[in-house]
Order: sequence, then structure tokens, then C-alpha cells
Amino acid sequence: MFGRVPVIAVAALTALAALSGCASSPPVSEAPPPAPVDRPPGPTSLTGGMGAPEADGVFPRTITHFGGVTTIAAPPQRVVVIATGQTDAILTLGVVPVGAASGDDADLVPRYVRDAFPQYATQLAAVASVGSRQNPNLEAIAALHPDLVLANAAASQEVYPALSALAPTVLVEGTGVNWKQDFLLLADGLGKEGAAQAFLDGFAADAAKLGESAGEQTVSFLRVTADRTRIFGVSSFVGFIAWDAGLRRPPAQQFDATSKDLSPEELQLADADRIFYSVQGATTEAEAADSATTANPLWKALPAVRDGRAVLVDDDPWYLNAGPTAARIVLSGLEATLTGGH
Repeated sequence: MFGRVPVIAVAALTALAALSGCASSPPVSEAPPPAPVDRPPGPTSLTGGMGAPEADGVFPRTITHFGGVTTIAAPPQRVVVIATGQTDAILTLGVVPVGAASGDDADLVPRYVRDAFPQYATQLAAVASVGSRQNPNLEAIAALHPDLVLANAAASQEVYPALSALAPTVLVEGTGVNWKQDFLLLADGLGKEGAAQAFLDGFAADAAKLGESAGEQTVSFLRVTADRTRIFGVSSFVGFIAWDAGLRRPPAQQFDATSKDLSPEELQLADADRIFYSVQGATTEAEAADSATTANPLWKALPAVRDGRAVLVDDDPWYLNAGPTAARIVLSGLEATLTGGH
């Protein structure tokens, strides 16, 4: 199982050193550092003094976060979220945002979120846009009179002072591999850390059960866009979920980074017993087949593709939004494929 990989797996990684890399780090022709196998790829709890000393439900509460220290006077009722994964997270805790920012060419409320929370359909339809994640509209935020703003330090550190002038603002760290820590920190700001921890405990237990049933199958994670084809490593959202389940990864994907770009000639690095792939904008296999990557004869020649073991997945929860409900969707998809005979 990955996360408990025997020494032979490290040897295999060395043997395939010429097969891993990306545009932003060592190219695929160079050997990446081996991924850590004895520790989680991301944080699983609040550390470094983060969070609030007050018990759940106690307000005022003073929370230490990635932007500084913020006091929240009362249970938040009007929450604005800047990162789309945070919409997922607060809905998981029973809170509906009044405003949200959106990613480039993305829905304000992702479809998978609307599908997962039909009980909030009317409220979600009324969520106001506050601009883009990269450039939130401060006037639109102010007009909503929020009592809490949530954002990622990875994208919103510079605008944090302006957000804080409008309402108490909490910054989580951001990036997919930090999803558990960020969920706990966000929940702490709502006075609901216990509920978030219970969710994570249940998730870990179910992931372990999946790993026991999945056997020795290897899993590969691939995302295709108009100009990039990427495989995802251990230190990614889906990589962390696979690590939780103890799933094996092909040697070429046992790197300690979020992702690595593949050239059209390097598609063999995506092969595994099961490939979980998305194509941006595609919701059906017919649509996915139109991309340059999936039309490439080298893709069609991969054993997993040739034998029907490549599974098209929803881009939003698997590769774009790192939230607890997205994590559940990924885990369910892995389970259905690896243990359900699909």
C-alpha cells in the first residue's frame, strides 16, 4: 500500500528516474526526490498555535490564523467566502454563504456542491457574486454586511488588510494538500471545530476500509486542459486521499509535489491499474475524447485506456476544489471503481 510502501518501491522509483518531472520543477527526464512514505503528505490537525482557545460554540472567540489574529464577536450569520473550496467546507458544517468569489470560467457555486446540498438550493441560488478569487470586489463584499470573511492566504494575503477593514477575516493556508488543516481552522472560526474533526475521523476510517479492499491496484491521477496535461503527486488533494487509503501509486507518480506536466510523448507516465482522469469542460467520455491528449495514439495505447480501466471523473471535486465534500466524492469514486468492479 502506498503510505506503507516497501523498500522495493523506492528502488523502482530510482529505476524510473528518467520518467518524472514538470515544467516548474525538475523536468520529467530527471529523478524527483522520493515521496515521504511514513508521514502524511499534509497537516492533519491545527498546529503552531493556530485556532481559538475557546470551546466550540463560545463567542466572542479569538482565532489565530494565517493572516494574524481575529476576534469574532458572535456566531457568524453572514459569511463571505473567497475560495470556492470554502463554499464546500462551510456547507458541510451547515452554513450557507451570502456571497462568494469564483474561479476563472467557473460557476459561482460549483455544480457538485449544488448536487450535494439540494436542501440549500434556494439559498445557493441567491448567493451574491463578489468578483473573482484573484481580484475580489471589495464594494460588493461591503454591500453584503458580512460578519465573517474566509479566504486563502495563498491567494489573498495581499488583500487581507482591506478584507479585515470590512469584517472579521480568517485566512486558511490554501492549496489542496492542506485541506484537512484548513477545514479545521475554518470550522474553528465558526465555533464548529468538533463537527469538522468528527467528519475527518469518519473520513479516515472509511479511507482505511477502502485501502483494505483495494488490494495491490495502482492508481493514477491525470488532469487535461487546453494547454496542459498533468499527473498529480503525493502532495496533492487527490494524492493525500490516496495516501489516507493506503493506495499504491505508480513509481512515476511517487513524487513529493502537487503535480508535474507531461509532454505528449510522456503519456506512459500516466499509466496504472486505474487511471482517474478529467478533461476540462468535459462531462462525458465523448466530450473528453475530443482533447488533444485523449486523441493522442500514445494515450489510446496505454494498457489502462486500451482495457477500459481509465475512468473519467468530475474536474471540479477531483482537481479544482479542495473541500471536505469534494474529498467524500473522490473517496466514493475510488471505492466504486476499485471495489465495485467498474
